[in-house]
Amino acid sequence: MTGSAPALRIEGLHKSFGDLAVLRGIDLDVAQHEVVCLIGSSGSGKSTLLRCINLLEPIDAGRIVIEGDEITAKGVDVNRIRRRIGIVFQAYNLFPHLRVIDNVSLAPRKVLGLSRAAAEARATELLDRIGLADKAREYPDRLSGGQQQRVAIVRALAMQPDLLLLDEITSALDPELVAEVLNLIRELAGNGMTMLIATHEMSFAREIASRVCFLDAGRILEIGPPAEMFSAPRQPRTQQFLQRVIDAGRL
Repeated sequence: MTGSAPALRIEGLHKSFGDLAVLRGIDLDVAQHEVVCLIGSSGSGKSTLLRCINLLEPIDAGRIVIEGDEITAKGVDVNRIRRRIGIVFQAYNLFPHLRVIDNVSLAPRKVLGLSRAAAEARATELLDRIGLADKAREYPDRLSGGQQQRVAIVRALAMQPDLLLLDEITSALDPELVAEVLNLIRELAGNGMTMLIATHEMSFAREIASRVCFLDAGRILEIGPPAEMFSAPRQPRTQQFLQRVIDAGRL
């Protein structure tokens, strides 16, 4: 850790849905400009953890702190907090009736109070950076899945978040479209964006992550640098999971 506060601190986080305990005591710090990848089987709690961080799900116990500001404290302005946290899901969730540039510029106008001209200028700059400036006036259904997912990421970036949460953003894509989305994430990491990424793309996690975090049954069983996690995991459950990944040809 640097001398500054972590970008994200999670302490003792618990979350249940009825009798089903999904998160069972999560403790995690993410440093400024760090990229942490969450790996684990489906149902291990990765997506729920991201949704709790963005306050889309109320937590049952624990604390979530963003840059020293406890966002789970009583009386917190949830909308103000969400401005600082971008989240992108595997379903692109673009507004189908809005053109690409309107999808990207809507939140900066409505939430941040930017003028239409300023919001569209920001949107155009971001779309140009990802090679989609020529699609600005198109509707989402005229774009490929990979293009739509890149627009969804850019829409989150248009709010200039302090923290970006990415939830299995390539799982709904055809294999040939995955690379263009991962290339954008590489660029963001290179530019210092703080990210927490739930992913099944193990090779990508090994390449891009500062640390890899293995979740199992709602707990963090192991966390460490990618070289250590993928080459010499300590926990038997981590070893079993990664062996299955290797056997499936995904690492």
